[in-house]
Amino acid sequence: MWLWAAVGSAILLGIYDVFKKQASTRNDVLHILLYATALSTVLLSPFILTSVFGWHWLDGTVFVSGPGSLRDHLLVLLKSVIVAISWTTGLMGLKNLPITTAGTIKTSRPVFVLLGSILIFGERLNAWQWVAIILALFALWLLGRTSKKEGVDFARNKWIFCMWIAVITGVISALLDKHLMGSMEPMFVQGWCNFYITILMAIIVLFGRFAKRPYYKPYKHDWAIWIIALFITASDFLYFLSLSGEGSMLSVVSMLRRSSVIITFLCGAIVFKEKNLRQKGLALLILLVSMAILVFAS
Repeated sequence: MWLWAAVGSAILLGIYDVFKKQASTRNDVLHILLYATALSTVLLSPFILTSVFGWHWLDGTVFVSGPGSLRDHLLVLLKSVIVAISWTTGLMGLKNLPITTAGTIKTSRPVFVLLGSILIFGERLNAWQWVAIILALFALWLLGRTSKKEGVDFARNKWIFCMWIAVITGVISALLDKHLMGSMEPMFVQGWCNFYITILMAIIVLFGRFAKRPYYKPYKHDWAIWIIALFITASDFLYFLSLSGEGSMLSVVSMLRRSSVIITFLCGAIVFKEKNLRQKGLALLILLVSMAILVFAS
């Protein structure tokens, strides 16, 4: 069941990334994240309110959420800060890079999740797992060479740097997620995390408005943000549900979820008419093969 939840999360995440790319052409990053997370919080508020007021309507279902201790809320707040950094830098990179390039970089995240598991949880790699990591690194090197043809230098481009910050903070968030799922309900983590991110983004946007920072631009209403909120809410719910499943493996869930890049790659070719797809497709194929080897070798 947790495997199917991870697959469903990947499909929804791919669609979410495409609409996020569309929305970034009409609004700045901060407004998109603020309104998308605010709408997600509204969608999740009925489940959170049942725990706040001690109602028991959802007991025995996957939507149940306890009130949580102060420690629980502080841990979720920490996760919210990490996710806010990851989403902001990731969307900045997605806004200014070809979606095929940005999507393939994000696909490398499961490899670093596995490396994090080795360093933090003391896991050891077998020979096939090392082969998978070497293939993944080769795929990223190949993508870097291909992207130079589009004027994107992996070593000097600031938007590539933003994408790597998004990947690293995303890895930290994923490792923290597995820890949180050991003692908290999926709905508690998702609902309160969205609430705290909304507050953080509101503070940043208000600061930009009153300080008249150059990054601040007036918001233009965009229905794509409603779609973004709906798909990320559903995708994250399936993700947390998958992690909380009996016998679930963070490395496998993370890899399956990153298969969303297949959707973003196809849309980059069909919708956004991006170039050098053959070379990027080869890098993506190698990366997906490395992920498949990692799954079976684990």
